[in-house]
Amino acid sequence: MKLLRNFLTNAFLALFVGMAATVTGAPVDPLHAAGAVFGVSAGMQSLLAVNGYSANFDGMFMAIQKEIWTKDLVDNLFRDNPFLSFCFNADQYVLQGKVVHIPVAGAKPTVVKNRSSLPASVTQRTDTEITYVLDEYTTDPILIPNADTVELSYDKRQDVLSDHSSALNQLIGDDILIKWVKATGGATTTAGLLRTTGTAVAAHLASATGNRKKLVKEDLKAAQVMMNKLNIPANDRYALIDSEMMSQLLDDSVLKAQGFTQENVLKDGKLPKLYGFNLLERSYVITFDNAGTPAFRALGFTPATSDNAAVICWQKNAVERSIGHVKFFEHLDDPTNYGDVYSALMRAGGRIRRAEGVVTIVQEHTT
Repeated sequence: MKLLRNFLTNAFLALFVGMAATVTGAPVDPLHAAGAVFGVSAGMQSLLAVNGYSANFDGMFMAIQKEIWTKDLVDNLFRDNPFLSFCFNADQYVLQGKVVHIPVAGAKPTVVKNRSSLPASVTQRTDTEITYVLDEYTTDPILIPNADTVELSYDKRQDVLSDHSSALNQLIGDDILIKWVKATGGATTTAGLLRTTGTAVAAHLASATGNRKKLVKEDLKAAQVMMNKLNIPANDRYALIDSEMMSQLLDDSVLKAQGFTQENVLKDGKLPKLYGFNLLERSYVITFDNAGTPAFRALGFTPATSDNAAVICWQKNAVERSIGHVKFFEHLDDPTNYGDVYSALMRAGGRIRRAEGVVTIVQEHTT
């Protein structure tokens, strides 16, 4: 069977080259070209067989295209987390796919009007740098048994690869949002923190109990005023709101009258604006505890009944993200697992660049 398969493969290649020579009008006899290809291909297969290797052309068309899937991992990251497109992009400062290294210019020179004392003092500018290591996110390897590739009626491999992409996107998105509210110096809260002020609604986080004050338009107005007082640029401001809190916000009768509804939040691909903030929606944004000064809950936290959901508001240049190495792994015909094994790796990171440019609106407990 293998000899027949290799013979047919060689014949196909020979036929293809012969036809190509005819169509292109190359100064080569099509029969001679086809014969040469047939002979070289057969010779290579024989040489491999003598040295104990198998010229298996079946796998040539069966293996995944790693380059395509690697690109898809990055594309899907931004498709599933569109907020990552509205921040400072530090990709150009990533070294060897692992570390972000950003040069920072020192202080500007002092300007003196009508200088009366000479010679002027000579100073030297001291430049600094910002460096941080990108986190490495990896998926657990998933096995597709050989039987599944033969017996199932759907493409399980394609489904598994999509699951890897989706899982990576969710976790990386969650983690970068946490980095965006972590103020410079390692504090667990942003410089700007507000509480919701609406009427009582049931807590919507899976672990939370009791009531919380709903998100209302006045809360976004308060965030706008806070940023204005800190001289944060008025352009490119964004507010990321989870689906439940977005519903609370758009329940306002005044906003309804202005055409703000759940159905047209992203109408025609355009982001609606409210008090200078472009509104973005995500199924989940971030969780805070209920301390006197609420602190964000770290990745992988143990949920509590007193937890609160929150909105993140920012100015585009106040936060950054960076993407490093992205790799997709496959091990076909694994002899110990009797199938194909797949996994993925992505390096990514982010930080808050200016704490005053980020405001969180955390739910307030109420009866």
